[in-house]
Amino acid sequence: MNTQLLQQARALDIDEQIELVAAIWDGIVSRGAVPALTEAQTTELDRRRADHLANPDELVPWNEVKAAALDQIRP
Repeated sequence: MNTQLLQQARALDIDEQIELVAAIWDGIVSRGAVPALTEAQTTELDRRRADHLANPDELVPWNEVKAAALDQIRP
């Protein structure tokens, strides 16, 4: 890693750091790169798939999930 570049990034204020991270991430995505899942993520996805296959009628529609999440963060 380029430590000089990292030091320059750390010298930015928080808003600039967030903007930099977003720009870097957008660049990664635009090149079609897909980060590998961690072992924990793979395990969790496997668990959720197995749960869904065992209980296919226990679905919650996306609009309900979204509404519940937004209700939790709204003042």
